[in-house]
Amino acid sequence: MRIRRGRSCHAKRSERAAPLPGDALLQPCTGSATHAITIRRPRREVWPWLLQMGAGRAGWYSYDFIDNGREHSAERVIPELQDVDVGSIMPGVPGTKDAFMVLSVEPEHCLILCVVSPDDAHLMVTWAFVLEEPEPGVTRLIVRARVGRGYHPPFGLPMWAMRSLVKWGHGIMQAKQLRGIARRAEAV
Repeated sequence: MRIRRGRSCHAKRSERAAPLPGDALLQPCTGSATHAITIRRPRREVWPWLLQMGAGRAGWYSYDFIDNGREHSAERVIPELQDVDVGSIMPGVPGTKDAFMVLSVEPEHCLILCVVSPDDAHLMVTWAFVLEEPEPGVTRLIVRARVGRGYHPPFGLPMWAMRSLVKWGHGIMQAKQLRGIARRAEAV
């Protein structure tokens, strides 16, 4: 009996090695993770799902009991959440000040989120969502999270733990999110 694990969210070697929008904004980088998924829809149909992300918005399309206050992530595009500009906030989890700020928006191509240091406003994390269209009607969603100086792992974990435990946990959450976006975009 073969066990189906779901769609691959592994980035190709070329995708992991290639520079992505936002990479140059966070230097030096102390950690990075790249994931990707193929979505059988044109990028113009995938883009709206990215714009409405955020806790208390449409959700993160991942494990809602962790990052969306147990509220189910949206199953439809919500028109009133499509107006996103540089500086817009996409809350990380409900009821906290933990938030991602929109650093860059290139319609139907890339959305770059960031976390800035509360002390001196330098970038600590970037999270780039990049849409490529390798053939008509097919989108490759490539996501890269980068961590810079001053980032403190959650729950007071030491940095060595971030490189393994946090990266592992992020990989699980990121794969769920990518599959959730793909499922929703393809269902339309």
